[in-house]
Amino acid sequence: MRVGAIDCGTNSIRLLVLESDGGEVAELARRTTMVRLGQGVDATGEFHADALARTFAACEDYAAIISELGGVERLRFVATSAARDAHNRELFFAGVEQRLGVRPEIASGDEEARLSYTGAAAGIPDAVDPVLVIDIGGGSTELIRGSGGRIEAGQSLDMGAVRLRERFLRDDPPTSAQIDEAGAYVNSLLDDCHVDLRGIRTWVGVAGTVTTMAGVHLGLPRYDRRLVHHSVLDRDTIDEVAERWLTSTVEQVRAEPSMHPQRAEIICAGGLILREISHRVGVSLVVSESDILDGIAASLLA
Repeated sequence: MRVGAIDCGTNSIRLLVLESDGGEVAELARRTTMVRLGQGVDATGEFHADALARTFAACEDYAAIISELGGVERLRFVATSAARDAHNRELFFAGVEQRLGVRPEIASGDEEARLSYTGAAAGIPDAVDPVLVIDIGGGSTELIRGSGGRIEAGQSLDMGAVRLRERFLRDDPPTSAQIDEAGAYVNSLLDDCHVDLRGIRTWVGVAGTVTTMAGVHLGLPRYDRRLVHHSVLDRDTIDEVAERWLTSTVEQVRAEPSMHPQRAEIICAGGLILREISHRVGVSLVVSESDILDGIAASLLA
């Protein structure tokens, strides 16, 4: 069976094509495109025309990749935080369906958390329980706690790198007052979060903020997911890199090794979220390249 999974978040859209013969699973394609679908959604409640155009262009590219591979038997397109918040999402649905032949699903916060945990757990098979998985996206952050491969508690919080950048960290670089305000907002959400962050033995981080910080910390001249996968970030490293991003201009951040040029605009906000969570968890972070996209694909092969 050949399947295609597409994860459309607030900042990026990603494609994964897998083929299984009932035993071995082969990865045929994996792509990431920065489209900033959530541009302005937090302020206006609607998708911006430019953001839709960028996203539809990526969908056309992905349709071509799938066609070149000979097609897929099953295709699932899952949209997350930005699509939950936008009033004009029917334009988004219609544009995606026209280009890919499949109607997007809007994942609830609970479904997003479940898929994130499934994907991350597959990437860290020897994790010691209890496990905490975090997925910092553009519009939201998922926190999921589990043991024995099963989820005990999960929650999606309305804090993401695009959302915080647009709402609080508006200057370049952000002012101290803006950083303090953003930090207070993040901690207010963490205070009310029903996922217990105490006693965690394995902390797993997925998605762009975490993987980018790992690449920067490792000093990789070009991003290499094989070297990033299973790398470890301790609290001091997270503090150091997050502080540097928050006090640097976008151009300075963009010049860091392995930094994606378009991610540089929002990465300071993602770093702030990661920093505040790390202060509560108290153990080092294991970076996983297996995430919600892998969880979507696994659901198609199950």
